[in-house]
Amino acid sequence: MEANGMIALAAAIAIGLAALGGTMAQGKAASAALEGIARNPEAQGKIFTPMILGMALIESLVILGFVIAFMIQGKF
Repeated sequence: MEANGMIALAAAIAIGLAALGGTMAQGKAASAALEGIARNPEAQGKIFTPMILGMALIESLVILGFVIAFMIQGKF
């Protein structure tokens, strides 16, 4: 396989792993938060804000993976 193909494959794997990890983490975080709210509805305010902050941080890591994939692909 030539170098350009390997670089493209590396970029595809980078964004694929970032998206997979991010979606799994966000799903687990949302599931845990909703379960906590369902068990104790009065705690919604204390659970919701940290959940949204956690989701934003997880999404920032996915965007970082996307940027890294573009940087890898820029090596062509």
